[in-house]
Amino acid sequence: MILDSILSLFHQQFVKQRFAIMFTVLVLCIAVDTSITAIADSRPNVVLIISDDQGAGDYGFMGHPHIQTPHIDRLAKESLTFTRGFVPTSVCCPSLATIITGLYPHQHKITANDPPLPKVPDEKPKGGRGSSPELTTQWNAMLDEVPTLPRLLASRNYFSFQTGKWWQGDFSRGGFTHGMTEGSRHGDKGLTIGREGLQPIFDFIAESRKQEKPFFVWYAPFMPHSPHTPPERVLAKYANKTDSPHVARYWAMCEWFDETCGSLLNHLDQEKLSENTIVIYVTDNGWIQSPSTAGFAPKNKTTPFDAGHRTPIMVRWPGHVMPETSNSIASSIDIAPTLLSAVGIPIPKELRGVSLLDNKSLESRKYAFGEDYTIRSQTLEDPAANVLWRWVTDGRWRLIIPRTYEATGPLKSIPSDKFLRPDLEATLISAQPMLYDLQADPNEDRNIAGAYPEIVATLRQELDKHWAPKVVIP
Repeated sequence: MILDSILSLFHQQFVKQRFAIMFTVLVLCIAVDTSITAIADSRPNVVLIISDDQGAGDYGFMGHPHIQTPHIDRLAKESLTFTRGFVPTSVCCPSLATIITGLYPHQHKITANDPPLPKVPDEKPKGGRGSSPELTTQWNAMLDEVPTLPRLLASRNYFSFQTGKWWQGDFSRGGFTHGMTEGSRHGDKGLTIGREGLQPIFDFIAESRKQEKPFFVWYAPFMPHSPHTPPERVLAKYANKTDSPHVARYWAMCEWFDETCGSLLNHLDQEKLSENTIVIYVTDNGWIQSPSTAGFAPKNKTTPFDAGHRTPIMVRWPGHVMPETSNSIASSIDIAPTLLSAVGIPIPKELRGVSLLDNKSLESRKYAFGEDYTIRSQTLEDPAANVLWRWVTDGRWRLIIPRTYEATGPLKSIPSDKFLRPDLEATLISAQPMLYDLQADPNEDRNIAGAYPEIVATLRQELDKHWAPKVVIP
């Protein structure tokens, strides 16, 4: 009896200890799982809104007297908003490549909208972009050689979704896990986003949440880009505010685009995602609407002038970024480092932008730099062979250097480009620097380089330190 009692007591103690150990292990497993889930939940989602062909002042919050953009105005109010934002090039394709890589065009080498023409004179272009299939394939593959936001975010388990404008072939070429574009110029099926609603984005967000993945949305609609075909209900608001039907349609397109931004932002609110989502806003290049045609006026898109490169840049991240308007110089090259630092991904050493959340870096920045090229690339290998102008600005003074200024060798010649208008070609023929005081002359009508040689010399020195092109001779 005594032995049985001892054995029974020992068994009870053993069972209790075993249960205690199992319970402790279970609690630790739950704690670890909860910790992992919490870490996943703490990774912010990212929504990147990219307007297409819109003037920097063509918003309500930027003071436009007629264009109504209440949803983007709200975003500006809730964001760290840079009203002195720039893109380094004034053409869609290289500008978008800069946004997704954080690199200048001379770094990522996508300097134009289209690949070169075939070198054999009697070879007829057969590719979808007026080039050969071989050159088009090489052109699209150029993104494989550089880091992209979707590929970098994938290292933190992000899903990413391409919509709208995309020039580099299939969406997967940029590292997106999901997308709409299959490979045609501009973006084929992706161009329906915005103009035909946002359901693909809503479906992607739902799938990401189902899979418990943080997400990155590239919302780059073909808006307000031409064709300017706004709904009649929106156009009616502007028809009597201008004598130009072309201007009225453009203004209406800006409001229609704003409506789509409102739908996207409201969806984040409704799904209770706004608090843990970084929203960034930028335009790919500027625009001045021609009052007499459906196209653009001089001195903006495709040119080296200020209006083609200006854009507001916004960063909204509730609880992390204080909403305010900043007068610091910002650039689209800053978008990639801003997002990477926010989600804890090391910034590739070749990125030369800064985080827009780093006040010290912003305060120390004195200049914005850019470069503009032929609309059709002359060569895939050498950005210097394609460059037409370089520019630098400190916000007041703006210096433009033509490729032909003090040039030697191949830079003295002007590349053949059917899109090079006579007024722009004249700046290359004259081969002189162009200096403008943007405070006194915002339209850049008076070249005052001759009156301020010291300022020209200082800005030229900074520009050459940034990038001094030298054509590679085979």
